[in-house]
Amino acid sequence: MHPMIKIKHLIVLLVCTVTAFTSCKKKETYDPDPQFRADTTAIRAFVVANKIPAIKDPATGVFYQIITPGSGSVKINNSTMVTVNYTGRFLNGNVFDQSNGTPIVFPLGNLIAGWQVGVPFIQPGGRIRLIIPSVLGYGNSDRGPIPANSILDFTIDLISAK
Repeated sequence: MHPMIKIKHLIVLLVCTVTAFTSCKKKETYDPDPQFRADTTAIRAFVVANKIPAIKDPATGVFYQIITPGSGSVKINNSTMVTVNYTGRFLNGNVFDQSNGTPIVFPLGNLIAGWQVGVPFIQPGGRIRLIIPSVLGYGNSDRGPIPANSILDFTIDLISAK
């Protein structure tokens, strides 16, 4: 065998070996706990700095401010169809999504966990502000204009719930 061909074979073998070992490397897993703690610290600082009278839901970590409670006695759960107007912002105030005054209808169960937690705190005609840790938003995934690990700040007007 020609020495040049031998060297090429050794290089190919080396590349294959390195590829095999690196592809066997265990994938890093996402641990939401440190991110949740960091988000909670950032939300607390944001709430204090902006004098927002928000309450932290102890079961989930969602911060909320009931601006208007609404009226009625609708039992809102994940199968409830909610009609809302909303604005979603990052903590820096930049808007990433909004309904622009055109009511949107969603099954609550199809929305992010932070909405599933917070919307039932109000009734139709109510308005709530939800400041949602990333783990109850989109987690460590990018979603369109929303970067991974983003804390989300929503103002939601609940028009109806059926």
